[in-house]
Amino acid sequence: MSGNEKGHAIGIDLGTTYSCVAVWQHEHVEIIVNDQGNRTTPSYVAFTDTEKLIGDAAFNQIIKNPTNSVFDAKRLIGRRFSDTSVQNDRKLWPFKVIEGANDKPMIMLTQQGEEKQFAAEEISSMVLTKMREIAEKYLDSTVENAVITVPAYFNNSQREATKNAGVNAGLKVMRIINEPTAAAIAYGLEKQAGWYGKRNVMIFDLGGGTLDVSLLTIGDGVFEVKATAGDTHLGGEDIDNSMVNYCVDQFKSKHNLDVSENPKALRRLRNACEKAKRRLSFTSTIDLEVDCLDRGTDFFITITRAKFEQMNMDFFNKCMEPVDKCLRDADIEITNVHDVVLAGGSSRIPQVQELLRNVCKIKYGHNTYHHKVIDD
Repeated sequence: MSGNEKGHAIGIDLGTTYSCVAVWQHEHVEIIVNDQGNRTTPSYVAFTDTEKLIGDAAFNQIIKNPTNSVFDAKRLIGRRFSDTSVQNDRKLWPFKVIEGANDKPMIMLTQQGEEKQFAAEEISSMVLTKMREIAEKYLDSTVENAVITVPAYFNNSQREATKNAGVNAGLKVMRIINEPTAAAIAYGLEKQAGWYGKRNVMIFDLGGGTLDVSLLTIGDGVFEVKATAGDTHLGGEDIDNSMVNYCVDQFKSKHNLDVSENPKALRRLRNACEKAKRRLSFTSTIDLEVDCLDRGTDFFITITRAKFEQMNMDFFNKCMEPVDKCLRDADIEITNVHDVVLAGGSSRIPQVQELLRNVCKIKYGHNTYHHKVIDD
């Protein structure tokens, strides 16, 4: 940091579902825990009759206040209301998204009894403010400077909107940096490149809302992006949506009850599906149960990992397409890729890892497999 930029500079990973903040001190990167003792904070904002809630506080009350709780702002930032992805998503969200001026999507919320409209960058700004406050409490000092990560696939509009969110959060945004580059830096792969000469590194970052695949060549402290591919609208939440839809159909089939228009029931079902998805990464069978899902009727279903993989196979296959595209665009053979870095919570899913093994024709191990960088 140059001499005219005083104080600590923090790094913020503004995620679709979770965000985290880190600082460089004592010769290493320190990921800062929040007041709940967690390294990640939900990217959620909610309004009650009396207060505004951000992070864990917003997430923990969403079941009883679904229409006034916002998440997935990253899926709206820098987009147009008429975008197909926005139209598809607004059917799934419990909160209302309407068309604003110049085709801008606006989120409708009730704040202290009054209806108000918020742009996605305003919601993101609130989350960034929370991350700044977490850092300030840990460092016991004011924080003004920040680097914010975005998917490599973000266009200029999305990057500018993210930067504006940072400025509105009281931050001087020193740089908007691509998440794959941040992942490579975090793992110190530039140091390995110093030992071995130039290294070709593939970053596969599958988070809650976005998929980023990048090929970088690292050498002499220089990160050269050879190719990027991905989908700003493909992530773990799409798996959650698939599981919720499956459960809604099963509940309707068994009990002739339709919960698709019941926001509170859908939120409880989504929470159960998300927990089930995580557990299926470590076990072959889970029982998904929601008491009194609708009209006093309980919901219970057993889901095997095989069934989970079957209902999401289109999603998993779609995740592999950017890998092939990246290799083609970079004109690099997979045998010349030295490291594969997996990032993002959704990259833990065994089927994702298995398909990636097949595409990359490698076995993870030694220096070819790294994990847990972004959206952990």
